[in-house]
Amino acid sequence: MSMPYPDPNVGARPGVTSHGYAGEIDQGLRAYMLKVYNYMAIGLLVTGLAAYGAFSAAVVETSEGLALTSFGQLLFASPLRWVLIFAPLGAVMFLSFRIHKMSVGAAQLTFWIYAGLVGLSLSSIFLVYTSTSISQVFFVTAAAFGALSLYGYTTGRDLSAMGSFLIMGLFGVIIASIVNIFLASSALAFAVSVIGVLVFAGLTAYDTQRIKEMYFAGDDGATAGRKAIMGALTLYLDFINMFVMMLQLFGERR
Repeated sequence: MSMPYPDPNVGARPGVTSHGYAGEIDQGLRAYMLKVYNYMAIGLLVTGLAAYGAFSAAVVETSEGLALTSFGQLLFASPLRWVLIFAPLGAVMFLSFRIHKMSVGAAQLTFWIYAGLVGLSLSSIFLVYTSTSISQVFFVTAAAFGALSLYGYTTGRDLSAMGSFLIMGLFGVIIASIVNIFLASSALAFAVSVIGVLVFAGLTAYDTQRIKEMYFAGDDGATAGRKAIMGALTLYLDFINMFVMMLQLFGERR
């Protein structure tokens, strides 16, 4: 997803002022991007722990296979599952619209809560796919994400034009996914997954460049901190969605 913040100072780029100031910007930019990636990594860790912890508490191994515990029945087979489906959406919308009025600490906490809710909603993938294939797809996604994000950070090409098509593709994926809930077409699901991987791969590079361009050396600590959190949230969403799409394509089902 694209960043909600505008670029506050497009002209403030390394190399456009004196060498000394450009060096200060470079150091500040590296620290800012490192903070973005650290927040994102912690968010993914929280999601993974929440997903695996919920699955471990919800499922037991029996001689006939996996069986749901009472907690599992509550989590996967009761109306609570709808709360888990829509709660992350509510949390991310709250963070996106309220972050300008939140302290950095409150924004961090909201991000961690959101990541935990996503983990709870994703815990069901362990019922569908083998743990080995989930791990394999995760590491493949991580490698692809790293390469794409590095490209977005280092390229001198302006990716903003590509971003418009990617956003259109994202809306197409969302609409097709909703339609397929009713159609239950395996062919459409395959097409959505393939297009989704391409869309989120492109968004990873595009969003990384956008986050880099949002950096402004004159920002105070609170503004820079909020920007870093929103940048981490954006890349987190790109990663999670690309992982889910790739899992649907390459994951080994139980």
